[in-house]
Amino acid sequence: FTDFTPPLNTKIVGGQVASPGSWPWQVSLQISGSHFCGGSLINNQWVMTAAHCFGSSVTVVLGLQTQSGSNPNSQSRKIAKGIMHPSYNSQTNDNDIYLLQLASPVTFTNYILPICLAASGSTFYNGTNSWVTGWGTTSSGSLYPDDDLREVEVPIVGNRQCNCDYGVGSITNNMMCAGLSAGGKDSCQGDSGGPMVSKQGSYWIQSGIVSFGDGCALPNFPGIYTRVSQYQSWINSMISSNQPGFITFTSTGTDGDLSVTCAGLPPPPTTAPQRKFLPCSPVVCGQAPMNTRILGGNSTAGMWPWMVSLQRSGSHVCGGTLVAVDYVLSDANCFSSSSRPSDWTAVLGRLKQNGSNPFEVTLNVTNITLSNLTGSNVALLHLGSQPTLSNYIQPICLDNGQTFTVGSTCWAAGWSSGRGGVEEVLQETQTTVVDCGNLTTSSSICTGSFTLDQVNKHIITITLKLLILYIILLILY
Repeated sequence: FTDFTPPLNTKIVGGQVASPGSWPWQVSLQISGSHFCGGSLINNQWVMTAAHCFGSSVTVVLGLQTQSGSNPNSQSRKIAKGIMHPSYNSQTNDNDIYLLQLASPVTFTNYILPICLAASGSTFYNGTNSWVTGWGTTSSGSLYPDDDLREVEVPIVGNRQCNCDYGVGSITNNMMCAGLSAGGKDSCQGDSGGPMVSKQGSYWIQSGIVSFGDGCALPNFPGIYTRVSQYQSWINSMISSNQPGFITFTSTGTDGDLSVTCAGLPPPPTTAPQRKFLPCSPVVCGQAPMNTRILGGNSTAGMWPWMVSLQRSGSHVCGGTLVAVDYVLSDANCFSSSSRPSDWTAVLGRLKQNGSNPFEVTLNVTNITLSNLTGSNVALLHLGSQPTLSNYIQPICLDNGQTFTVGSTCWAAGWSSGRGGVEEVLQETQTTVVDCGNLTTSSSICTGSFTLDQVNKHIITITLKLLILYIILLILY
């Protein structure tokens, strides 16, 4: 998706006033013109902050550099709606996250841009370099926020070490910590709700939201942040259109936090569990236990368990095929309008587009890879998690390069507006392999016409040998 690298962020030095435009997603939450919390812009109409920053009559100021001087690049917005996480606990500070919908969209400039968010499964190992920004106080106990936007670099402190520092059990998986063991660098009062970010390649990714801590910059008491990657599904469920961009942040090397021990701290999870604790069976493709008959027309639940409905903003756009436990194959043309993974969800086990689907599962898409093959281009989607396979969700087998003789029976399935009745039930049709004539290539097959879609298709071309090798290499490597 679009690279929102801040064009004016030309230098990074910790513990100083930030240069104008260095952190274009930073916002100031104000009441009656006074700053009280920070936040981050995550698309053109939504801001993310901490739940403990909840307040009424809040104004969001973007593109702000100084609290009292001239700010020619700033824009202000009122709040149309606020959404607090339903499991926020003000006593433990767990789930300290709050979404604010602006009354009107903002105009992106060099000084106002959204931040990418850490996707589910992101890893931030102990020592990962991170940056925190805000107008908070510059010393613990001060009553006045700083006038200028400031920046400070702090390393991630692993949750095991942080639990030892604060007391075992006080730091949950929904939190993360950052700071120096010697103290001296930290977020403070007035920085609450603001972003903690790390850079991966050309992208800045928000890992945390300033939440709480014991004092400010004290030795062995790092700042505590809401772990953004824990909330990808919740954020996407709250923001139905123009969803924020999520990127998986991956730490390299080994996680030194795993070696940390202290009284009462459980042992770290093993990286290679014994098989006896995780009984499993190999995934077998091409199984459709519910497909006991072939009717044509409307399908029944489970007849084609590899069928996937690919959706944007809750609406079906294209079909796809589950080809591995967490990979879906589709047509590259489906993503001509957007190939940003966070714009898409994959619905498995679905029968009806309009109606009850008790066996379906909706999963986020974390990566979309478009092929460079000539002819029919394909898309391979990586899902954010692996679904539980059932009679209604199963992967299909991919051909290994064999030929399909003319006259061979084949089936197609899909959803089409206006077909399958009011409920738009999954459609199926039978056709046969035909001679492609002058259109044939070594990597294509052709079939007779069918009308699953609104337009008759007399020839359907499918990449085979090169495609299968391409998919296998992507999944394995």
